[in-house]
Amino acid sequence: METRIDEVADGIFRLSSWVPKVTAEGFTFNQFLIRAEQPMLFHCGHRAMFPQISQAVAKLIPVETLRWIGFSHLEADESGAMNLWLAAAPQAELAHGAIGCMTSLTDLADRPPRLLADGEVLDLGGKRVRHIDTPHLPHGWDARLLFEETTATLLCSDLFAHTGNPPSVTEGDIVGPALAMERLVRAISVTPATRAQLGRLADLEPRTLALMHGASFRGDTRAALRDLAAGLASLAAEAPAAAE
Repeated sequence: METRIDEVADGIFRLSSWVPKVTAEGFTFNQFLIRAEQPMLFHCGHRAMFPQISQAVAKLIPVETLRWIGFSHLEADESGAMNLWLAAAPQAELAHGAIGCMTSLTDLADRPPRLLADGEVLDLGGKRVRHIDTPHLPHGWDARLLFEETTATLLCSDLFAHTGNPPSVTEGDIVGPALAMERLVRAISVTPATRAQLGRLADLEPRTLALMHGASFRGDTRAALRDLAAGLASLAAEAPAAAE
């Protein structure tokens, strides 16, 4: 297994590991390193993948200089290696939203997490990340996303997840492949708030969507987010028929 390094926006690096057996086409697990005066890693990865991912990070910055560690929600590929990263970077703080800190991280993390309010911005020095609470989107009560303001990059976790081993960045369709996968796995929590949450993200007008699984996207991101909302609503409406 190899971890590829690609710069998907100025100073934002996609660390991508393709695992061939997760689906017929394989599946990518991506972390994102924001290189700044106070570097930040978003998505910790599985514990078993820590050696190769940390080696990839070390090609960009000394691992021990990591200042911030984050992820969307508690799940092995998002948070599995968090304590390994905390051990490797003694000055690093885990930053998460109030729900995540309350329900899990004050107990599970080896150091107390930094609680972020909805809309709070961390100034990394050359980069600025805004914490956005998104309960149950993509899934989990604790879910949240980050928006890097200087590059207008939305770090969007499992949203738009698609299979295969695509290039690091695409301008092609990401909605169709994401809905095809969602029809198969039903991983996203569709609630009455989902359309409004995705609309709020679209209103940020991101230039890049940094996906945890698949290619990052540049193009009409507002349309992609709104089309995803419509597609998820249609899939949710299909669910009762599919269950019969």
